[in-house]
Amino acid sequence: WADDITSYRSHPLEIIQDDWPGYHLDLFTYPEHYHDDIENVYIPHGVIMNRVERLARYVMEDFEDSKIMVLCVLKGGYKFCADLVESIKVLGRSSSRYLETRVEFIRLKSYLNDQSTEDLHIIGSSDLSFLRGKVCVSLLTLYHFNPSEHNYLSPKRALLVYLDVDSYVGFEIPNRFVVGYALDYNEYFRDLNHICVISKSGKMKYKI
Repeated sequence: WADDITSYRSHPLEIIQDDWPGYHLDLFTYPEHYHDDIENVYIPHGVIMNRVERLARYVMEDFEDSKIMVLCVLKGGYKFCADLVESIKVLGRSSSRYLETRVEFIRLKSYLNDQSTEDLHIIGSSDLSFLRGKVCVSLLTLYHFNPSEHNYLSPKRALLVYLDVDSYVGFEIPNRFVVGYALDYNEYFRDLNHICVISKSGKMKYKI
């Protein structure tokens, strides 16, 4: 495993404007039991997958001569992790380059209903010593988590949606509470393929 990488190119990100209304639900298929629980499809699954493939290309370009540790932040990051790692593998098979990856998992909890709490709970082992000296790409969704604060190397973070750090960012979105593609509201909606905006009735229905 490489010990240090000091320079990275700047990568463009997809910015969704504040006035974006999303797509009408009638244009897509989704679990029918969520019909009254989501307002719209904010980012369709196909668009997500295309963007993940682009992020995989950025990772391949930046870490061409390295082995990387992929740190998947559960639970919301598991689909993103699986799709990104698979895209990296596909790119490697279709070219003369192959980026060796190792995947580790950590679980965080910071939300109660639709509000982020002040406390970030690491569920399970809090010992992240296995990251020391590794080139680590941590895959997050909406979590404000920085492995480097635990004194371990984390030169890049890949995020599906906006987080204001030096990262590979899939989408920068307005301040909307989104669910789907493994993002949840009290453990519901992870089974949605699209990223959707939860409705007021959906918040009330699954509130704890």
